[in-house]
Amino acid sequence: MTFEEAFAIFSSPFFQLLRTAHEIHRKNFDEQTVQISDILSVRTGGCSEDCAYCAQSAKNGTKAPKQPMLDLETVVNAAKRAKERGASRFCMSTSGRCLSRPIEFERICEMVKAVHDLGMETCVTVGFLTEEQAKKLKDAGLDYYNHNVDTSPEFYPKIVSTRTIDDRIRTIEIVQAAGIHVCSGGIVGMGETNEDRVKMLVLLANLQTPPRCVPINKLVKIPGTCVDDSKPIDDFDFVRLIALARILMPKSYVKIAAGRNTLNDSTQALCLFAGANALFSGEKLLTVDNIINGSDGALFKKLNVVLEKSPR
Repeated sequence: MTFEEAFAIFSSPFFQLLRTAHEIHRKNFDEQTVQISDILSVRTGGCSEDCAYCAQSAKNGTKAPKQPMLDLETVVNAAKRAKERGASRFCMSTSGRCLSRPIEFERICEMVKAVHDLGMETCVTVGFLTEEQAKKLKDAGLDYYNHNVDTSPEFYPKIVSTRTIDDRIRTIEIVQAAGIHVCSGGIVGMGETNEDRVKMLVLLANLQTPPRCVPINKLVKIPGTCVDDSKPIDDFDFVRLIALARILMPKSYVKIAAGRNTLNDSTQALCLFAGANALFSGEKLLTVDNIINGSDGALFKKLNVVLEKSPR
């Protein structure tokens, strides 16, 4: 798929775009089933990266609290609560470029194994990985590794200078070679254009193996970050992006991630019709607010949505 072909699809008449995406979705997934994940920051703040959108970067002017790595019991209890709310996957995130100390990495492996033993799918995001680390995570029971490409290759240098998009792709390849599913998407509303958003999806779709899960994050503006004055993405463009992701990656889960609390029920319903079939639950997504407790249940009831069960 070329950018020109993908952008033509993105720009097609709205109802035609949604109809095409919905039919592709129905061929590959149960249209009434949604997969729910919950995410926990197991180490927060003090990151050496300079991502323009992130509250945890030490180089941004935010006041995000620093939190050392959580103990195993706290993480397991959080996973149990997520499972009770209907989450089939539990994600664990650490701030920082990578886990450079062996003791930190071993603690992450212990968390993965413990959550795996609860019968939930597991996901982590801990930065760059070596081949050896990826293998150890696989052996511990890791199902998914989150490593977003963030935006288009052209716009990427405007939001991050401490790493390149090629660095991100390399880690994705290492993770996939270890037999771990990749969760990779991006953030919209940082000042990029619709062309950048489409290029991001084309990049993901054209990987040798497209991501198994594609999270689309709507920027949550945080005072002190470099993009806190950027123009929000139009809701209809957001729905178009969801539909394009479904068309380009028909067998991937398409996830509405951060910023869902800014989308009303009708917009979320359009996203689900357009091919989104995964959501983050919980009141917090790392350091930002997510949805009000209980609101998902009301929405799912209106839409006759059922929750996907964990495969184990």
